[in-house]
Amino acid sequence: MVPVKYMLLIYSNPESWASLSTEQREGLSRAHNDLTRELSEQGLLVSAAGLADPITSRTVSVRDDTTTTTDGPYAEAKEHLAGFYLVECDDIDQAIGYAARMPDAKYVAVEVRPVMDTSGLEM
Repeated sequence: MVPVKYMLLIYSNPESWASLSTEQREGLSRAHNDLTRELSEQGLLVSAAGLADPITSRTVSVRDDTTTTTDGPYAEAKEHLAGFYLVECDDIDQAIGYAARMPDAKYVAVEVRPVMDTSGLEM
């Protein structure tokens, strides 16, 4: 079986985060450290990172060769991408198992998405 890369996308929203106690937030951090260490030791972790506050984001679009940039997140979106893990697993069930173990899954959503293999997309 050839391992497949999966993105484990962690979503958050300010209301959920604000409702957590300091102890719960510290527990999230510890649990992420433990999971990161375990995935690394098993050779499954490709990369992982938290993302800066959405207010620091920029949205870029190009129309008719004109680049437009807008600041910050979309106003209507309450949830935002807060971080990710890129893991290499035998199958999606294994990736889902790790996503379910993420402490964030108790409060918000963790999306599991296979990373596309671009080898068949030659131009």
